[in-house]
Amino acid sequence: MPVIDAWMQHPTLRHSNHEMFESLRRWTGQGLLEEPLPVKATVAAMAAADVEIGLSAAWYGPQGPLISNDEVAAFVAESEGRLRGVAGADLTRPVQAVRELRRAVEELGFVALRIVPWLWQLPPTDRLYYPLYAACVDLGIPFCTQVGHTGPLRPSETGRPIPYIDQVALDFPELTIVCGHIGYPWTTEMIAVADKHANVHIDTSAYTTRRYPPELVDYLRGRGRRKVLFGTNYPMITPGRALEHLGELDLDEEATNLFLSDNARRVFNLH
Repeated sequence: MPVIDAWMQHPTLRHSNHEMFESLRRWTGQGLLEEPLPVKATVAAMAAADVEIGLSAAWYGPQGPLISNDEVAAFVAESEGRLRGVAGADLTRPVQAVRELRRAVEELGFVALRIVPWLWQLPPTDRLYYPLYAACVDLGIPFCTQVGHTGPLRPSETGRPIPYIDQVALDFPELTIVCGHIGYPWTTEMIAVADKHANVHIDTSAYTTRRYPPELVDYLRGRGRRKVLFGTNYPMITPGRALEHLGELDLDEEATNLFLSDNARRVFNLH
């Protein structure tokens, strides 16, 4: 069955070899890259797990882009139709950030915005985000963000679903929010926020199926089947590895289809 990966990135060397990812390299056994990862390698990893579409994101932080929007657009163009772009933006320059987001969506065809709060050490309720939230609503695209602790060597506070995601959803009820990385160790909070707000969703990136918390698996099987999207955090985890033990989740056919592709197709308006 087709799969959509809601959280991934085709990396640059600036991204893959950054010092803050040393902990991830230690966990995964991956070393520093000597040459840029070819797009064809990403496409092959996706094809091996029947991933039809990967939402490949830009990464912008205080020191500038680790993966720029234009680099993402180039990767998308090389991907034989498998990648779709997710924009990044410089929070410290709100007017320029909104203009860049509009360019990414209207000219480059990107389907969402992603901001990683721990990169900025600013929670999602900071005023610098709010012009971008309004722009996302206006453009009809989701806002993607990280919840839970940080694997990279940065503080985790900004990843708390309560109060941050809860407050943003109250301030922007029309904004579709996709919360990546499950929210662990605050997964129960994340589920509560997704239950409370119609437009809040969860993606499973950075976790293999065997590592999903039991409360998330129960949610996936039941009332949360339209709320949870599959993601990998590739290249940290390949789609094949992320899905290796999918059958152990004991999802019915409807829940499986919703989780692997249908929820993402609806949320990101993918055709």
